[in-house]
Amino acid sequence: MTAGDAPLGWDRRMRQRLLRGEAAALGECYDRFASLVHGLAHRVLRDEEAADGITREVFAQVWEHPGEYDPAEGPLRSWVALLTHRLAVRRLRAAGTAALARDGRGTPEELERTVRRASVAARADYIVTAMPVPLRTALERAYFQRRDYRQTAADLGITADEARRRLRLGLQLLATAHDSDPSDAPDEPGAA
Repeated sequence: MTAGDAPLGWDRRMRQRLLRGEAAALGECYDRFASLVHGLAHRVLRDEEAADGITREVFAQVWEHPGEYDPAEGPLRSWVALLTHRLAVRRLRAAGTAALARDGRGTPEELERTVRRASVAARADYIVTAMPVPLRTALERAYFQRRDYRQTAADLGITADEARRRLRLGLQLLATAHDSDPSDAPDEPGAA
């Protein structure tokens, strides 16, 4: 087994434990992913209470339907993030639709733009937290500390070419946040 297989092995074992109904497995999953779930939900909904509700819903879904996760399709972390995103976007759309009906302010198009912006922002947050540490560190130096690639290279003790490569790859990954819209995916995990 290579080092790259280890996380997927954990994902497979976790799925099996959840399928057997091991409450300790749910606790372990919660410990590992709760901050990710809450952060993504909060990023979409901008409401602490609503993010708490989505967090509960996500882990209820994980507990009640662990068979919907397929390790062959990717890491458990990604499935949990996608589930979070779908539930949060659904809630945002429902709240926006209710506000449109109640107040008569805004348009369905404005609501969809809001949903899209929240979706892209949440996806970008997830991409940054999931990217390898060397890429994330280079991007953080360049963006938050306003360092150019030469300064980033010096800060990290790498060559200028390596710093440029890391920054380029990190930015390419971030650009994918705009490429696809997971909110257009089916509402239910595992739905076709």
